[in-house]
Amino acid sequence: MRILLTGVTGYVGKRLLPVLIENGHEIICCVREKSRLSIHKNLLEKVQIIEVDFLQTPEPDKFPKDIDAAYYLIHSMSTSSEKFDLLESKSASNFKEIVESSNVKQVIYLSGISNENILSKHLKSRRKVEDLLKSEKYDLTVLRAGIIVGSGSASFEIIRDLVEKLPVIVAPKWILTKAQPISIRDVISFLTGVLSHPKCLNEVFDIGGPEILTYREMMLQFAHIRKLNRKIYTTPLISPKISSYWLFFITSVSFKLATSLVDSMKMEVICTDNRLEKILHIQPITYEQAIKNAFLKIKQNLVLSSWKDSIISSSLGLSLSDFIEVPNFGCYINKKQLVIKDEEKVMNNIWTIGGDKGYYYANWLWKIRGFFDKMVGGVGLRRGRTSPKEIHPGDALDFWRVLYASREKKRLLLFAEMKLPGEAWLEFKIDDNKVLHQTATFRPRGVWGRLYWIVTSPFHFFIFDGMIRNMANE
Repeated sequence: MRILLTGVTGYVGKRLLPVLIENGHEIICCVREKSRLSIHKNLLEKVQIIEVDFLQTPEPDKFPKDIDAAYYLIHSMSTSSEKFDLLESKSASNFKEIVESSNVKQVIYLSGISNENILSKHLKSRRKVEDLLKSEKYDLTVLRAGIIVGSGSASFEIIRDLVEKLPVIVAPKWILTKAQPISIRDVISFLTGVLSHPKCLNEVFDIGGPEILTYREMMLQFAHIRKLNRKIYTTPLISPKISSYWLFFITSVSFKLATSLVDSMKMEVICTDNRLEKILHIQPITYEQAIKNAFLKIKQNLVLSSWKDSIISSSLGLSLSDFIEVPNFGCYINKKQLVIKDEEKVMNNIWTIGGDKGYYYANWLWKIRGFFDKMVGGVGLRRGRTSPKEIHPGDALDFWRVLYASREKKRLLLFAEMKLPGEAWLEFKIDDNKVLHQTATFRPRGVWGRLYWIVTSPFHFFIFDGMIRNMANE
């Protein structure tokens, strides 16, 4: 099918794009600026890109007529706290004018659950967009979702910020509001499942996970998964305005987005119609599983987690390496790089790290770290290496686990299995310009994790500096 995809630079759109391509569809991406479309170059080669601002008067001649379906994933909630509803209406009207001039048969819109009698400004706007998108020239399918949970989603990162930064949380009463969170993987499954499905044309569906939880319960479950002891108290003394500032100062969201979110969080977002689960035979996963998926040892986007068994032979021409990336949100990172002369020699040094050979600098400190790890019940350095010269994904390497190892891609990625108040990665990579990149990443868990990094930072400075120098020159 030939599909027009809007909102591809957003959280959901970016996850949906590779899945549609893998399913064999021809995709036309609508973006305001081509430079904003930060996707892998192998994916870029497989899509047609049209620069368009749906807030401006459309130019139908720029768009192909032979479109089978279109996804409307544009939202303006974080653009302006005062007039985002007007912007959303204008954008939807312009989009409709464009697609009505084509041969499109179905438009799919991701909206918000809005089953309450009194709606927030945000949810009223979503409802209005639903009405604006209705047309006699194509079939409209509307999916109404509540909180979307996944690494990088606004709700996930807000809850993560609150839980990991604050041992004791004194929160507004809206954290007792009930919601029905849904995993990003399930959202993508529903969005792709309704495409051309005869039972989904000109229909509106609620989509949500299997549980109804308050925001407080979500935060406590999050804390339990992250092994954090958190106390949460509510007070009616915090007004919506103060709530917005509270979210703005504690979390990473902008004040405009915080204001819109607080307004919406006072509304219950609970499904009243679960027909789509039976129609598409999809059983959504729990909130706990969604959080665990978001905290996989490597940051796996939907592409990898969906195609894990077939990615190497995928029609996209991508390899596993293209989708294994170390997280960066909320992390402490130590980066070193050095121009090298003998690439093969340095690759051999990378591939023999650890075990009897050690870590190229201050091995006595690494041994002390391994000793303390054993003292607190960790694995220490006793595991060594399986082979002195070979490394394979899944191998144990001292107190590391090999996540990715490819001499062809010139990349080695290790994940720490030592006892830590957080998670740690160590990566070595040689680029096409013969530059060795060494990156140590630490994602802290709570206050103790942050204190751990601060205390050990002086050691990291000269240990990692010495390690890359010796690895490049030995």
